[in-house]
Amino acid sequence: MEKSMERENIIKKLESELNGVEKLSDLANVKAMFLGREGIVTKLSSKMKEIPNEEKREYGKFLNEIKNEVEEKINFKFQELSDKELKEKLIKDAIDITLPGRKIKKGSLHPLTRITEEFEDLFVSMGYTVYSGVEVESDENCFQKLNIPKGHPARDAQDTFYLKDEFENFLLRSQTSTAQARAMEENTDKGPIRIICPGKVYRRDEDATHSHQFMQIEGLVIDHDVSMADLKGTLELFCKKILGEKTKVRFRPSFFPFTEPSVEVDVTCFKCGGRGCNLCKDTGWIEVLGAGMVHPNVLEMGGYDSKKYQGFAFGTGIDRFAMFKYAIPDIRTIYANDIRFLSQFDRKDVD
Repeated sequence: MEKSMERENIIKKLESELNGVEKLSDLANVKAMFLGREGIVTKLSSKMKEIPNEEKREYGKFLNEIKNEVEEKINFKFQELSDKELKEKLIKDAIDITLPGRKIKKGSLHPLTRITEEFEDLFVSMGYTVYSGVEVESDENCFQKLNIPKGHPARDAQDTFYLKDEFENFLLRSQTSTAQARAMEENTDKGPIRIICPGKVYRRDEDATHSHQFMQIEGLVIDHDVSMADLKGTLELFCKKILGEKTKVRFRPSFFPFTEPSVEVDVTCFKCGGRGCNLCKDTGWIEVLGAGMVHPNVLEMGGYDSKKYQGFAFGTGIDRFAMFKYAIPDIRTIYANDIRFLSQFDRKDVD
């Protein structure tokens, strides 16, 4: 009778305490009050040593029953509070799915990437291989092996970025023509070559039509019986495919140290069709690239017998073609990384 009353009192006290609990943190205090080291149920267990041996079994059963009941009620309250807090959190963090979603900005290819891929697709279809050159180059590959020795006046036209601690030894390449020297050197069997090399080049120059960093693409063909006619046919096909079938091509004599003979290549202005306008300065023609037959000295320095092999090379600015195709007035706009500028080109290509 005494144990029954004691058990009833403990349960009533527990229920009273649980009724006042609103948070899980408060429930932890109630649990400590009954089951902690100094808790009510724990103190009952400490009385076991005072109980006569013949009553210990019955007293132990009483302790287990009351402990289980206390734990059950506390666990039930814990689950109740957990569910309540979860519901409140879900209500607070609810997302209104009826609201319109945020528009995801659509990316597009950079105009330089578009032009480069267009060039590569065309030349690969003609049997060329895309060759990856390096941007930090030696003076030997950038100039000397291209028939531009130290002190040559052609160096004055290219104000070059030399590396501070490697002056006159290494530099940021000023032209993709360096790929010629590397490709010939790496081709150990000295067989035919047909490559294009697109990539960045660097010069100390910056204004509306020039940049200290810009893109070029270089082409090189070396084989038996290669002639100027092969060069002209290749460049006419290239210009017509990129700029339109109605494009006319004009070749003018010029000078480059690494080609002989050398030519400048002009095309009819694609804005006025050759009639004359502000873009072509009323001439009807626009210069687009330089080319020529590979100089025998360059072939010999590359390990080729110039009496058995001939070749031609050409190079042009990818930025220049991008400015022509997309009517970009300032080259610096291409590198400004302005999303308003870059997002136009999907529409332009579709048009």
